[in-house]
Amino acid sequence: MHTGIEKAKILIESLPYIKKFAGKTVVIKYGGHAMVDEELKKSFALDIILMKYVGINPVVVHGGGPQINQVLSRMGIKSDYIHGMRVTDGETMDVVEMVLVGKVNKEIVSLINLHGGKAVGLSGRDGDLVKARKMKIVKELVENAPPEIIDLGQVGEVTEVNPGVLETLDAQDFIPVIAPVGVGEDGRAYNINADLVAGAIARQLKAEKLILLTDVAGVLDKEKNLISSMSCDAADAFIKDATIVGGMIPKIRCCQEVVRAGVGKAHIIDGRVEHAILLEMFTQQGVGTEVT
Repeated sequence: MHTGIEKAKILIESLPYIKKFAGKTVVIKYGGHAMVDEELKKSFALDIILMKYVGINPVVVHGGGPQINQVLSRMGIKSDYIHGMRVTDGETMDVVEMVLVGKVNKEIVSLINLHGGKAVGLSGRDGDLVKARKMKIVKELVENAPPEIIDLGQVGEVTEVNPGVLETLDAQDFIPVIAPVGVGEDGRAYNINADLVAGAIARQLKAEKLILLTDVAGVLDKEKNLISSMSCDAADAFIKDATIVGGMIPKIRCCQEVVRAGVGKAHIIDGRVEHAILLEMFTQQGVGTEVT
């Protein structure tokens, strides 16, 4: 009986949040350990399905770097990285698209559908959902010398999101699952960082939340304590004083951009925690760092 009462209290605690977010769009970037561990995969699928059942419109954007690495390794294709981004020539792009769109995307869709959801898989090329252009990195070599332009191949950045296909799916109660492959004006495919695609979609849809699943607890202070909430201005200060460093910086920049563009909040949460999305959405304490 005691256990039943505790479960009822949890449900009651979630009611204000369900009411607040009903009818709103939440964009979730799915990646990291949560895409590998079988229990966490099931947990993620159930979280997404429950969100849909209580009237929230989840949009999933997924990564797939480790899966791409495995296939490239089996094919004997070496992976090179510059500033954390995979150099993507034509041969590598074929593999990236095959793995992200043909394998990883379909596995996520099947998992959601297996547990009672209605998911549809897309890439950014479907319906011109994610339009892209070639990303250029400019490196300053020495003072008064011309900068070096680094060619990453078919690595792209988002120029436009066409929400029509997502609105059509939402009207039919489907859950979109999107692979981060964009399309250029010439029809070429571009490999795009999944965080950037999720952020661009969240901005276009005026989402209530952007949630980035990671393999860390969230943003930590210099004493390694979790920072549960920060403003965009505070995030700038944390970057300036090196509280936020390394790979967390681009994630925080992504969160700042979407919040400043009108998205309600952005969250960096620990995808290694079962039902992390529900804990962040429907409880007072949450499980990560929110950017407001």
